[in-house]
Amino acid sequence: MTEVFQGLVTGRSVLVAGAGVTGRSVAAALVAMGASVTVTDADADRLAELADTGAYLTPGLTEPPPGTDLVVTSPGWRPSSPLLVAAAAAGVPVIGEVELAWRMSERLPAPPAWLVVTGTNGKTTTVGMLAAMLTAHGARTVACGNVGLPVVDALMTNPEVLAVELSSFQLHWQSSLRAHSAVVLNVAEDHLDWHGSLAEYARVKGTAYTGAKVVVSNVADTWSSRLAGEHDGTRVGFRLDTPRPGELGVVEDLLVDRAFVDDPATTAVELATLADVRPAGPHNVANALAAAALARSYGVSPEAVRAGLLAFEPGAHRAVPVGEVDGVRYVDDSKATNPHAAAGSLRAFESVVWIAGGQLKGATVDDLVAEVAGRLRGVVVLGADAEVIRASLARHAPDVPVERVAPGDDEPMIAAVRAAGALARPGDVVLLAPAAASLDMYRSYAHRGEAFTAAVHRRAQQDDGDAGAR
Repeated sequence: MTEVFQGLVTGRSVLVAGAGVTGRSVAAALVAMGASVTVTDADADRLAELADTGAYLTPGLTEPPPGTDLVVTSPGWRPSSPLLVAAAAAGVPVIGEVELAWRMSERLPAPPAWLVVTGTNGKTTTVGMLAAMLTAHGARTVACGNVGLPVVDALMTNPEVLAVELSSFQLHWQSSLRAHSAVVLNVAEDHLDWHGSLAEYARVKGTAYTGAKVVVSNVADTWSSRLAGEHDGTRVGFRLDTPRPGELGVVEDLLVDRAFVDDPATTAVELATLADVRPAGPHNVANALAAAALARSYGVSPEAVRAGLLAFEPGAHRAVPVGEVDGVRYVDDSKATNPHAAAGSLRAFESVVWIAGGQLKGATVDDLVAEVAGRLRGVVVLGADAEVIRASLARHAPDVPVERVAPGDDEPMIAAVRAAGALARPGDVVLLAPAAASLDMYRSYAHRGEAFTAAVHRRAQQDDGDAGAR
């Protein structure tokens, strides 16, 4: 398929910044399209793993090599990175993988439709639901973007439609994207250390709407509604109560559509039931409605919407039950890496022992703590910003007992699970919903969730052993 992209970068000198998953895919695609490609990364070992791409590998560049025509950056690289600053100063264009993929997509004889999902929380779940709905409809569909598969790789499969998850980092480095339909699920404090302010973070999220034919917004989210209102596409809202004309929503236990019907003023179409939505919880019902709105914008039938929800397999570390000990359930939502995500998870349970902490990335937790204080049986805090969370609990939930996992603990998650179990009572839920990133203590949120699961299983085995001894 690469022959259709010839001319896009053929004969040009392109520098790829970053040798991770995105950098590998970009380098391989550019080489196949006839570019002269150099890849740089501060990690020489990771760079060496790209030896089979046909690119030149040069560690630690701080300025583009002479003659560079284009820089394609990996999404996590900040605009303030010396290499990218130097490129801009030299007049060398800097784009991201998503921008490159869009330019490639436009050259295809039958470009796929891009259905774009962004927002602070719920992106991956929504994209998974959307891809399942499109597949049930019979469309050649690929879920890609921030879910793990670069869009440039997805294009090589000749898809009819792409379910694309985009982070704020990916959106920052693109300018040409014009989606068939797009949704900003929600906007809350996150990555403020990267973007500098909530307003700038939201503005970047809102670029997903630029030029979209259908603009889907969360009626309950101020930023989502505001950003959608700044664009010209057909407006469609979703809400967790009775929908108005032009919206999707919930009536009793049904998900219904009053947007993609012949007469929105008088007609509603049933799409699914609340029981069809997994994982359960209001935030995932909202995700399902957002996915359904995008799917319906592409012509997916109500029957395929429900079939997709039933076929959808929730991702790991997203409100996953991992065990029960002495009548206490343990739930892993390590993917709740910011306060907004943690709030959605905490709302799903009535009596919770909350395990929280990590890197807050500039976000505040006062609103979260104040909202969920009445649900908390106790809290266990750990990680870099544990004291920030503990101080907020002292202000807004002073009667809730708090245990601090000591920074020097050799196995902090084992200590956290042990402390949480001591605070819990039969019928409670011990919930890992850290409200923070994981890299202060773990390789990733997945590694953190695995540590939690292992600690719960260890506790269960110890309890079984104690019972046998009795």
